[in-house]
Amino acid sequence: MALVFSALLLLGLCGKISSEGQPAFHNTPGAMNYELPTTKYETQDTFNAGIVGPLYKMVHIFLNVVQPNDFPLDLIKKLIQNKNFDISVDSKEPEIIVLALKIALYEIGVLICAILGLLFIILMPLVGCFFCMCRCCNKCGGEMHQRQKQNAPCRRKCLGLSLLVICLLMSLGIIYGFVANQQTRTRIKGTQKLAKSNFRDFQTLLTETPKQIDYVVEQYTNTKNKAFSDLDGIGSVLGGRIKDQLKPKVTPVLEEIKAMATAIKQTKDALQNMSSSLKSLQDAATQLNTNLSSVRNSIENSLSSSDCTSDPASKICDSIRPSLSSLGSSLNSSQLPSVDRELNTVTEVDKTDLESLVKRGYTTIDEIPNTIQNQTVDVIKDVKNTLDSISSNIKDMSQSIPIEDMLLQVSHYLNNSNRYLNQELPKLEEYDSYWWLGGLIVCFLLTLIVTFFFLGLLCGVFGYDKHATPTRRGCVSNTGGIFLMAGVGFGFLFCWILMILVVLTFVVGANVEKLLCEPYENKKLLQVLDTPYLLKEQWQFYLSGMLFNNPDINMTFEQVYRDCKRGRGIYAAFQLENVVNVSDHFNIDQISENINTELENLNVNIDSIELLDNTGRKSLEDFAHSGIDTIDYSTYLKETEKSPTEVNLLTFASTLEAKANQLPEGKLKQAFLLDVQNIRAIHQHLLPPVQQSLNTLRQSVWTLQQTSNKLPEKVKKILASLDSVQHFLTNNVSLIVIGETKKFGKTILGYFEHYLHWVFYAITEKMTSCKPMATAMDSAVNGILCGYVADPLNLFWFGIGKATVLLLPAVIIAIKLAKYYRRMDSEDVYDDVETVPMKNLEIGSNGYHKDHLYGVHNPVMTSPSRY
Repeated sequence: MALVFSALLLLGLCGKISSEGQPAFHNTPGAMNYELPTTKYETQDTFNAGIVGPLYKMVHIFLNVVQPNDFPLDLIKKLIQNKNFDISVDSKEPEIIVLALKIALYEIGVLICAILGLLFIILMPLVGCFFCMCRCCNKCGGEMHQRQKQNAPCRRKCLGLSLLVICLLMSLGIIYGFVANQQTRTRIKGTQKLAKSNFRDFQTLLTETPKQIDYVVEQYTNTKNKAFSDLDGIGSVLGGRIKDQLKPKVTPVLEEIKAMATAIKQTKDALQNMSSSLKSLQDAATQLNTNLSSVRNSIENSLSSSDCTSDPASKICDSIRPSLSSLGSSLNSSQLPSVDRELNTVTEVDKTDLESLVKRGYTTIDEIPNTIQNQTVDVIKDVKNTLDSISSNIKDMSQSIPIEDMLLQVSHYLNNSNRYLNQELPKLEEYDSYWWLGGLIVCFLLTLIVTFFFLGLLCGVFGYDKHATPTRRGCVSNTGGIFLMAGVGFGFLFCWILMILVVLTFVVGANVEKLLCEPYENKKLLQVLDTPYLLKEQWQFYLSGMLFNNPDINMTFEQVYRDCKRGRGIYAAFQLENVVNVSDHFNIDQISENINTELENLNVNIDSIELLDNTGRKSLEDFAHSGIDTIDYSTYLKETEKSPTEVNLLTFASTLEAKANQLPEGKLKQAFLLDVQNIRAIHQHLLPPVQQSLNTLRQSVWTLQQTSNKLPEKVKKILASLDSVQHFLTNNVSLIVIGETKKFGKTILGYFEHYLHWVFYAITEKMTSCKPMATAMDSAVNGILCGYVADPLNLFWFGIGKATVLLLPAVIIAIKLAKYYRRMDSEDVYDDVETVPMKNLEIGSNGYHKDHLYGVHNPVMTSPSRY
């Protein structure tokens, strides 16, 4: 029990170390996760009986049969309240009598077993004494004469088998006794190891507590560094959040304006290409017409010459003359209107450089982080100073609790208790050695008796000769009978001593199991201790009165044990806020208010954001009204789809050449061939520029046609979106800045509130876990008292009691069976063979005979009795 008292005293001393319990806090997003260093204890929470566990359970089942009543809570309370049993007061005498009757009723099973044991203790020596005297007077089977009976072989076999079964059951009980005796010795030797393990756990608790406190203080530095990192990067953190709020609104509009700026440049380029294409096309078309007209005039002159009047030239000339009208240009570029006015307008619009204005809008948004960083330099410095001062306050607070002094006191007490146990536990082992030796003697006495019975059966069974008469039985058989009677003698001699030991251990062990071990396991014993006004009449709650001298604090043994068992801190388990209130030293609201006061000075001002100025807006409007949407692009496209000439010049030249080759040699032929060369030269040199101008014109028209499609509506929509976003920025930027600034402040504050709540939780719930105290209590009760002492003790009396009780039928059977194995002094004799039944004649062949068969008179003889 010294271990229990040391654990209780440690609870009282550790009561000055920790703080109040608190429910778990909510995690703050982005906050750091904290976890106290885990402490590993070596003492096991449960005690495994090992291979003998089923034997202990068997004894528990027997005890539940003998004592099936539930733990008497009310009865125990009454006993504690009437602990003086002052029967001098008449008014209390009936109550005491009723209480005694309740105790007897509860212990009825144990009392019955104890009374039966006492009867056994009293009657067995008396019966043995009378039996011995009776045998000495040749009574009670003392005469060495065996009566003739027809069922003698059957009786002998039944008696032998019964004795064998009883001896086997007794041997099983003796084995239980040996096992229990050895278990007691083994377990008691482990008591010192278990006690040292518990003390090492207490020492670990004391050494880990300062480390946990240092860890808590260190985590503030980590939290502060995290906050400093956010404060130093306030531009990217706070500015980034504000920018992220604005970008989804601003980016689409700026992208549309940027796309429109690109469209203006593309329109300008297309108009320039279109204008230059029209001019080059007009020039090329004029030159083409001039050259084609010259060739056509040359051909007409050749056709009008006299050489075309005579055959065969006349027919060829006639065939050339109809196709001559198609030799000309199909282009009419003079009908295509000029786009110089639109070009001039778009050129003026492009001078605004809308893209640079858009980039300026982007820059305004992107510069928000730098603006915030520059505006908050002084405020950030003040916030950092406040956080540094809080750090020093936390260190001062942690040092204000005299933890080191308390730990030194507890450590000193633990060392003294450890030395005391080291001095006393060897005495316990010494006393256990006496018990172990006595248990061995008891088990060996029973073993001796059972051995005599086994030897008697062995010698009797194997030495028995069914053909030998009772007076002529062999030495081995006779020795078996003597062994049986020796077992009977030792049984009468020692059984009452064994039963005394069984009764004493049974009464003690059964009540320890039912009144201490079982109620401790199901916590009913703690409920008794928690009964108000029970242990001390003036105290409602005994534990709080003992620890704090304040019995009104609702603190129970069961609650403390449960909290300590699941590793809760001493402060929460023992409600030490009634002794040291951490809230007085650790005002989270005050600390948070100090931080919040500094963060409220975090004022960020972002100037009005203008995405596009009036010049940019005017450029968009001028572009929308530049007239490119009113150009008749179909006319231009229709003109670009025409061929530059009415006829394919190469085909015309080939045809003319073929016909010219049919003419006879002369001036006409040479003139036609010269015209062919001119036509091909026109196709080679004048048509490509015309075709290139047409292609350029076509591409420019397509570009302008796509750009100008619903251009006013597009610009109007962009301007409407721009107005909407600009209105949003004008009216909401300040709100967004204020909101995000508050969120940033809450994030910084959240780091410390998260940390402070964790510190409060760690100090009050986790730090200085009282689990070793609950483990020490379990070690003292479940381990030492119940597992090391009560269970082996109960198994011991169960085995020895079983063997001792079975001695009674074993003695009776052994006395009856010894007659069949021992050599008799006389035997039955029959005079008339006719009167002897057939069965008797058979029996006679086994030792029973007639006198005339042997020719001698052999009356029934008597002789002094002998064992």
